[in-house]
Amino acid sequence: MVQFTRINALPSCALTCCLLLVSPRAAAQREGWITTWTTSPEPADPDPKQPILNLQDQTVRERVRISVGGSQIRIRLSNEYGSSPLLVDGVTVADPKDPASIEPGSIQAVTFAGKNSITIPAGAPAMSDPVAFSAAYGAEISISLYFPKRVTTPTWHALALKRAVLSRPGDHIRDEKIQAGTEASSSILVTAVLVPAQPSKHVIVAFGDSIVDGDGSTAEADRNWPSDLIRRLGKTPDGSKLAVVNEGIAGNRLLGNGPIASFGVSALARFERDALSTTGVTHIVLLEGINDIGFPGAKLGELSLADPADVRKAEDLIGAYQQLIARAHTHGIKLIGSTMTPCEGVDIPGYYSDMKEATRQAVNNWIRNSRAFDGLIDFDSVLRDPDHPSRLLPRLASEDHLHPNDAGYQAMADAIDLALFQ
Repeated sequence: MVQFTRINALPSCALTCCLLLVSPRAAAQREGWITTWTTSPEPADPDPKQPILNLQDQTVRERVRISVGGSQIRIRLSNEYGSSPLLVDGVTVADPKDPASIEPGSIQAVTFAGKNSITIPAGAPAMSDPVAFSAAYGAEISISLYFPKRVTTPTWHALALKRAVLSRPGDHIRDEKIQAGTEASSSILVTAVLVPAQPSKHVIVAFGDSIVDGDGSTAEADRNWPSDLIRRLGKTPDGSKLAVVNEGIAGNRLLGNGPIASFGVSALARFERDALSTTGVTHIVLLEGINDIGFPGAKLGELSLADPADVRKAEDLIGAYQQLIARAHTHGIKLIGSTMTPCEGVDIPGYYSDMKEATRQAVNNWIRNSRAFDGLIDFDSVLRDPDHPSRLLPRLASEDHLHPNDAGYQAMADAIDLALFQ
């Protein structure tokens, strides 16, 4: 029990020290902001063929679609995987017309401690000042960033499913249209958008791998299941009070880092940053583990996804889930477990086997029956073929037989019991 009389009796210097112990997450919530959009920051392997990984004296224009709206926004930038300080010499937000163009008169400057530019230290994020920019529930926002110097080690998100436009040399953040730009299918630097909080609003974090990220869905259509859930909530009387943010990473695993940088660090390693520290979070929906089972011995082209000897048993994944549950509960956050979906027929050699399927079934049985999670979403039962339960139902499967298609993702969103988020 906190004894306020003791605090009142402290000298002023000691009281100041006590106040400094307030956590950053609690302080951010006290200031009245919640997260309405996210993407998980990822490191990038050098690639001279990727223009977005080789920026110099260029503007990048990218778009995000928020969940809950507000009369102001704040932008979070990330140099968390940078090896040197990163200069951003101008940022604007606007209403988009298309990937390259914005609505005339909608542009607003984004500042950082009152300045138009910011140098972000290596390994650090940066939060903007509030911007007077009104955005409705489900609105799309265009964000333009100018990089005057070479970006040597960018922090990005590989599977953005929205086109970003890279300009010719120069600062084009205020241009109504970026002319003759190069397009990219990934995003860079922007990792979160926040809006003013209200007491009734809270945040659901979708956390996991490529089936959270939206692999297999139609690009430019916002058809992953977290986006489908946003649209579903928007049609309910209280839906506009629930933000849904996507912290999926294609190729991610519970227990191990990826064989390439963009698969990200393990879920156990990134859980604090990408889930627990999300401002306003009350619920996390976890869908992760299939890559831990499938990667050992599998090859994606010439890339070995994991050593064949690195076999994960059911108890390995269950132990990881128990760690995430315990960590969420220490923050007073509910963790909702989701069953892993089928993957027989996947076009990645070595990813599926009968032994791996037995592991998936054992873990799913634990998720369903242990009651360790604060709730259950049985995505396996939604997507599996009743006549062949180790496969996705063909009408809900993308061409790779691992990821759902648009109809599959919609079925996932429709199957979620909204009472889980009360």
